[in-house]
Amino acid sequence: MLYEIRFHGRGGQGAVTSAELLAQAAIAEGRFGQAFPSFGPERRGAPVMAFARVSDERIRNRSAVYHPNAVLVLDPSLLKMVDVGKGLAKDGVIIINSANSPQDLQKEYSLAGKVASVDALTIATTIIGRPITNTTMLGALLAATKLVEIGRLEEATTNRFGPLAKRNILAMRKAIETTAFGWS
Repeated sequence: MLYEIRFHGRGGQGAVTSAELLAQAAIAEGRFGQAFPSFGPERRGAPVMAFARVSDERIRNRSAVYHPNAVLVLDPSLLKMVDVGKGLAKDGVIIINSANSPQDLQKEYSLAGKVASVDALTIATTIIGRPITNTTMLGALLAATKLVEIGRLEEATTNRFGPLAKRNILAMRKAIETTAFGWS
């Protein structure tokens, strides 16, 4: 099974780090993982994309992700600028950092398919103390997909952030508990 994820964020929000953490968690499970960014000379705050792939078999494709199974939107202002659902797989899911319900987001932005939402900004600000939502959004991804084991993602987060990991893991777990789904 090959599962592809596209991350939409802004420079400095951690979209690239999210993709890397996800790939590392998959590798720690004995699977294959791949992560890479898509940006040029953009500055902090400019729209960026990152990609990840998780598979039970070797990943030979090195191209951008054009037909993702999941899309994570770290900055909801991008919904007005970018077609985040472009190429989404038929059974794919768009996971948005928003306090709004998935149903409201679907209506407001004409999003097709499955939509999930989590107030990652409030969670990150409250628990981590900074408005960086990347690890919180990974929790929402796990809530929606169960793509990797939470323990492996926590391990990757600890390896990456050291002493700062504890709050990121708490934010991740809070997102798992509070992600809302636009499907049953």
